[in-house]
Formats: sequence, structure tokens, C-alpha cells
Amino acid sequence: RDFDLPQMMIKSDLALYESKARGKGISTLFADAMDERYQKRQRLKNDLKKAIKDRKLNVFYQPIISADTMQIATCEALCRWDHPELGPISPAIFIPLAEETGAITDLTRFMLEQACEDCQSWEGNVSVAVNLSAVDFRGSQISEMVRVALARSKLSPGRLEVEVTEGAILEDQYIASSMLTELKKSGIRIALIFTICRSTRSR
Repeated sequence: RDFDLPQMMIKSDLALYESKARGKGISTLFADAMDERYQKRQRLKNDLKKAIKDRKLNVFYQPIISADTMQIATCEALCRWDHPELGPISPAIFIPLAEETGAITDLTRFMLEQACEDCQSWEGNVSVAVNLSAVDFRGSQISEMVRVALARSKLSPGRLEVEVTEGAILEDQYIASSMLTELKKSGIRIALIFTICRSTRSR
């Protein structure tokens, strides 16, 4: 069989990525399963972009109950992807893919517009919460996307809440602070999500 340098380089890279994923000081030989996972991942990337463009993603809502009134106060918008051939794809898989490919901005735009549109049709003053990715804060489109989503749906800004993780804040505190200030001035609510790590001691 003729020596195929490009293919050998691809296989070497796949084995290298596998070693990095397993931890330091680990060496890995290439296996066909690595190439299969790579091909599946590439396919998912392309299919995800198309699903976002064609608005084939689903938005479900997790109700949040007020402790004071024991009634629904807010509904958290959750994105779900039901692949036409592969079935349901976990957000733990497709969200990182969207961030990796740069499609996360289009995904966020879709979520904002759909969530605001749905919230406008709800009775009472129930609000809707949409999560923003840390990647979203690297650009400058968030404020404009929020403005457009509110304008199209005619939703009151006070009924929209954006959830921001600590990663988005810590990555670039100056940019994050500027964007959060701008969003707050528009009248929407902001929820900061922090991860609490608990240390354990062996006894």
C-alpha cells in the first residue's frame, strides 16, 4: 500500500487528541474508532449549523416557582436538538460544538427570539430566562440581539432575564462588565450563575 502522508498526519493528530483527553504522560496508538468518532463529530457540526439556520431546534421551558406566591414566576428556556437520523442529541454535546464552530452566536439569537416570542403569548407577568454563553461575550452583538428580539416580539424588557455564567465574567471582566451594564440599562434582568466547589478531606 502506498504511503499516504496526509492520512498519516490526520491519524497522528487523532491519536494525539485522544492522549490529551486521557491525561498527562499518556501515549495512544491510532484506532479506527477514533476516525469514526471524528467523522461523526464533523457531521454533527455541519448538521447543527443547518438545524440552527433552518430553525429546526426545539425550545422547552423549565418553570421556576416563586417561594412567596408558590406560582410560576419565570420559565428557563432550554434548547433541545432532535436529529432526524441520530435522534436526540444532548446539549452537553451540541452546545460545545456550537461554541467550537462559532455557531453559538446564531444559536443564542435563535433562543432569544423564540423565547421572547413565546413569552409574549403567556398570560400574566411570567418572565423568561435565556442562558448566554461565555463565547457570546467575546463579540459585541449581544445587546443588539436582545434589542431585536424584544422589538420583534414586543415583549416588555422586564420580562426577559439573561443568565450569565461565571466563565463569561472571569474570561474578560472589563468587556463583561460593559456588556452587563448596557444590558441592564435596557431594562432586562440579569442573573449571575456561579459554581460552588466544595473541598473534601480524607479522614
